[in-house]
Amino acid sequence: MSAEPGNDAETSPRTFVTERQFARRLFILSAFLAFGIILWLTIDLLLLIFGSVIVAVLLHAIADPVARHTPVPEHLALAAAVIGLLIIFGLAGWFFGSEIQSQAANLGDRVPEAWSSFQERLRGTELGRQFLSWLETTMLSETASASRAGRMLGSLGSAIAGLLVVIVGGIYLAWQPNLYRKGVIKLFTKRARPAAEATLDSSGRALKLWLLGQLVAMLIVGVLTGLGAWLIGLPSATALGLIAALLEFIPFVGPILMAIPALLIALTMDTQTVLMTLVLYTAIQQVEGNLITPLVQRRAVSLPPALTLFALIAMGFVFGPLGILFAAPLTVVAYVAVKQLYIRRVLGDDTSIPGE
Repeated sequence: MSAEPGNDAETSPRTFVTERQFARRLFILSAFLAFGIILWLTIDLLLLIFGSVIVAVLLHAIADPVARHTPVPEHLALAAAVIGLLIIFGLAGWFFGSEIQSQAANLGDRVPEAWSSFQERLRGTELGRQFLSWLETTMLSETASASRAGRMLGSLGSAIAGLLVVIVGGIYLAWQPNLYRKGVIKLFTKRARPAAEATLDSSGRALKLWLLGQLVAMLIVGVLTGLGAWLIGLPSATALGLIAALLEFIPFVGPILMAIPALLIALTMDTQTVLMTLVLYTAIQQVEGNLITPLVQRRAVSLPPALTLFALIAMGFVFGPLGILFAAPLTVVAYVAVKQLYIRRVLGDDTSIPGE
């Protein structure tokens, strides 16, 4: 009988410690869940912040060589980069703005006409009539059109506001990069800070190289598209080239989207123009995929195509349009982080990291 109280005395502290550990683990799990919910609710803001990081990287890609090879201080070189970009865009708008605006307006008028002509052709087949009937009942009703127009106007306003936030935020980040870099590093424990610092540095270099390579590819694709559209007689060739350059930023999806307005316009002309337009965009994409991108990626960042494709699908499915827009640069950062933190530091394997 006397042994039982002793046993109770021995087991009760163990029970108390176990309950305390359980409460601690439950608190940690709740904190992680709350943090995950906050991240999910603010994902659009986080993506805009990442867009600001891309702008800051672009500004430093321009300013750093100036500061490194001239006696100009870093802040003055950065200010010169910002002012220089503003002057370039201002001059481009001054010389080509009216032409691009008129061509964009012409393109905006022609695309609905082309869609109407395409609908007439679809009505000539049974399968086309069924497709149009489904489309009209599900997407093109008056209520749906009105609500969709309202959503488009709202999305356009949000996109413009988001672009301004990204640009201004990028200038702030570029002006004091070490301040924000140190702030991010301090979120980690002292033991993990060297790894976090190395990962941030490697990601920044890789993102800079990827961005410069992407800008070169966008410029080449835009020029080839505009020149090709002008040669085959498509109207608004400059606007089509600009659309192609901008959409080239999005892998896989961009090349498909940039061909749609040109093909719709070609449908309003003749069969030969349609075929030439199809050949033009197919040839440009073949040149871009087999010549331009490999040459650019030799000096930039080469991502496995399958990795980029599945990342694009996953981020588009989870994060929506912003996820599709930033899928490629986010994949670059994730790719570098996995190589730096897991393959090198955990597995101990010697692997090359983009940007080194």
